[in-house]
Amino acid sequence: MYLAEEAWPDLCAYFEEESLAIVPLGSTEQHGPHLPEGTDHLIAEGFAREAAERTGFLCTPPITVGVSPHHRQFPGTTWVDPPAFRAYVESLSRNLAYHGVDRIVYVNAHGGNVPHLREVGRRLHAEEVVYAIEWMWNESIPDLVDELFEHNGPHGGPKETAMIMHLAGDLVHTDRLAEARDGGLAEFGRETGRQFGARVFYDAIDNSENGVFGDQTDATPEKGAELFEAASDQLVRLCEWLAERDRAELLPSGRVTSREE
Repeated sequence: MYLAEEAWPDLCAYFEEESLAIVPLGSTEQHGPHLPEGTDHLIAEGFAREAAERTGFLCTPPITVGVSPHHRQFPGTTWVDPPAFRAYVESLSRNLAYHGVDRIVYVNAHGGNVPHLREVGRRLHAEEVVYAIEWMWNESIPDLVDELFEHNGPHGGPKETAMIMHLAGDLVHTDRLAEARDGGLAEFGRETGRQFGARVFYDAIDNSENGVFGDQTDATPEKGAELFEAASDQLVRLCEWLAERDRAELLPSGRVTSREE
């Protein structure tokens, strides 16, 4: 069920029966010379709507602009400051709680949003407003991602390229895949951008001239479809698991007042 396409009497019926909402979030930022700037929010909405279709749970419209100042040097990148992002997501979550939702899955496809979503979730949980958790598709299927790509990357790499090839193939500049690889940083590892154990960069351009990482020439629509199906299965299972929990299980634990020896 997609909230923006429903009339209020039908939504009233949903809130009488269910208490879970799926909220897709992404970004509008550079993803190299070959991918659209909407890559992250396109992926997030694709997964959220697929899970909603398969489960019957409610999916909200996507949040399309996130925390992306580390991509600001590239034309078209848009972002909001972290406090504004957190305030917006928290306000939306409280709005959903007003209608009867007490559990939310943030279907997130942008790494820059992660700490802020977790902070919002922590605050809402502490106040017993709603139990909200953050989910990222590639973290749900790490072994498959590693299996499919020899040189993966955290941004604009083969996994995101394959995913957009599957979801919105006409937006991919397939004639620029080699350019993306050769003008970026093909091999990304634990020590990238670090000196003596310290992270010494702030922006994507500090490590990659064109803003992307990994070997995009490994990407195919077929790999994207395989990733989408596998991660969608994980998201569906997460939503069903969360919906089955008793509310008491989701409330914060009380303060410890004594210790038994």
